[in-house]
This record gives sequence, structure tokens and C-alpha cells, in this order.
Amino acid sequence: MQYSKLRISEEATSRLRSLRQRTGVTPNLLCRAALFLSLEEGALTSPAPNDRGQEFNAYTLTGDQTSLIGMLIRFVELENGNPDPDNAALLKLLAGHIHRGIGTLAVRAKTAADLGRLAAAA
Repeated sequence: MQYSKLRISEEATSRLRSLRQRTGVTPNLLCRAALFLSLEEGALTSPAPNDRGQEFNAYTLTGDQTSLIGMLIRFVELENGNPDPDNAALLKLLAGHIHRGIGTLAVRAKTAADLGRLAAAA
């Protein structure tokens, strides 16, 4: 998976602001946690609604783990019988998993300690 910037949905951006205020955790770390929560739920049933929200640089969002994250997304999506995604499709799936995961975090995480409990439970 290769990209230089990724834009998430408006809804996810709004929820990120709220999560950051409640937890004190930066948006890029919240997005990483959201991504892994979503991957744990399985393949996406629908893509992110739009890409008019916050923009992240690749290194800020996935760092040197970009290839690993791409492989994990591929694994989860292929396991469900979906076709092997190309790079553009992988980026849409990345944004979609972040969108879904932020929705989950918005419900489950009220404090930074809640993030720690979610990580420990996984």
C-alpha cells in the first residue's frame, strides 16, 4: 500500500475532535486504535461515507508500518471472500476501517484509561 496523504470522513473528523478532548490522545493515535478495532470486527460492509474530513500524512498515520497495515487489511477483506484490492481500493478500505473504528471508539472510550482497557482486552 502506497500513499502520501489520506483524508477521512467528516463524521470521523468530528468524532475525533470529541475523542481528543475527552482522552487527550492525538488524532493519529486514535486513528490507529480505531483501525485495529475495526479490523478485529472483520471485513467492511460499506465504505466510508466521504473523504471531506481531516487529512493525514502517511508517515503520521501509519509510519513505517504502512506495508504491514496494508497486508492486514488485505487479509481481513480476502478472508471474507472479497476480491484482492488494488492500491486505490486499499486506501478506501483504510479510510473505511478508520471511519468504522472511530465510531466504535466514540462509544467505548470516555477517557484515556478506557483506551488502555480496550487495548488490553484485544
